[in-house]
This record gives sequence, C-alpha cells and structure tokens, in this order.
Amino acid sequence: MESVDTLLAAHRAYLLGWDIGATGSPDLVTYRSEVPHVSLNGVLRVRGRAPRDALAEARHRLAGLPRIWWAGPDSDAGTAEALLSLGAVQVARMPIMTMAIDRAASPPPPAGLRVTETTDLAEFVPAYARVSGIVPDGLAAAIDREKAFSGDGTVIRLAGRLDDGRIAGTAVAWLSHGVLTLYFVGTQPEHRRRGIGTAMTRAALDLARETGVRTAALTSSPAGESIYQRIGFRTVGAFQLMSF
Repeated sequence: MESVDTLLAAHRAYLLGWDIGATGSPDLVTYRSEVPHVSLNGVLRVRGRAPRDALAEARHRLAGLPRIWWAGPDSDAGTAEALLSLGAVQVARMPIMTMAIDRAASPPPPAGLRVTETTDLAEFVPAYARVSGIVPDGLAAAIDREKAFSGDGTVIRLAGRLDDGRIAGTAVAWLSHGVLTLYFVGTQPEHRRRGIGTAMTRAALDLARETGVRTAALTSSPAGESIYQRIGFRTVGAFQLMSF
C-alpha cells in the first residue's frame, strides 16, 4: 500500500492540472482554474509560513473566485486551527480513503449499465457538473479547463450509460504517482439508489488494475464514507476544508 504522502502528492498533481495561475513555491501551493466552483480553486499545502502571511497571500492569489483551503496531513500541524483563529470558516471534513485494488468487493453492476471512456467533454462535463455543484454559468470555463488539462499523470474520463444512451454516472480516473485517484464520481439524480456510483468506482478500479496500478485513493464526503468502506476503502486521514 502506498504511503499517505504519496496519495496526497497524487491529489495535488490532479488539482494542479486545473491551474492557470501561479502555483507559487512549495511553502504555499495554490491552484486557480477560473471555474466558479469552490473545489476548483484553492490552497493545497502550506509549510513553514506564518499563517497570517500565508492567508493574506492566498487571498490575493485567489481573489474573485470561490475557493477552498485543503488543510490536511501534508500541511503544517495546526494549520486548520490557525486559519480558524484568523477568520476562516470550516465548511466540511473530507475523509482520505485508500484501498488495495485487488481486495475490492465486486457487487453486480446495474442491469443495462455500460461504462466506457469518453472524450466528449461537451457531454461529460455538464453531466458531472449537475451533481457536483458547478453552476451553468461555469460550464464553458470547466469545459475549457478540461480541454487544456495538463498534469503529472494520466486522466481517463468514464461515462456510465443506460439503454437510452444518456449519461447516468460519471467518474474521473487519475493515474499518477503509481496510484489511482478518483474524482467526480456521481450519479444523475433520477438514477440514484441503483448502485451506479459503486459501478463507476468499480470500473475505474478495473481500469487501473489493467495498467498495473495496485492502490486506489479518494477524498469522500462524510455521507459517502460508509459506501466506499463497503467497496473496500479504509480511512487513513482527513482534510478540513476551510472557506477563506
């Protein structure tokens, strides 16, 4: 199993693939996508910086956009507490989860679901935007950033379709640092509670195994933690997400 440091490095590499700004030095790693969505602009890590100075610089770099500070195990100890004392607001706790791919549970997929790679971003992005909170006004920017995505790894976009051909589920498989990291795993509201999200996750795991990758990771919402545990993921840490 890969170390937590490796999992977090893969996570940083994915979000930096969205960046069109200046990521700065290793002591304050930020990314700016210009997509008006809170998780697509933010701070990934701070080390060895006075919290007040780091916060001021992060606000300057990300001015005018919704943004998030990922206060996690790869930042200085006490980062979340320091940010709170300076006026930041904790908005969520996101478990960091990992698993050995060959130990994944294999529930039967929903009848009629077909999961394939897609390159049609004009169709794929609106599908995941609908369930991830990207507003309609942000779709054009999100599509542009997906087209220009460039990161230290390989991104594979998976679409789950039912018999009518429309996308019912999405997943982005990010292969970097020898790890599969999952993003934008979601199910369209009218198709929920059918096991589609689990099937999308399973398809990404199978794809990664075929490339020789043996470890998977993701950041989950608290509500999704138990679902991923049933597949075989275990919690190894957490991010405190801070609004600033």
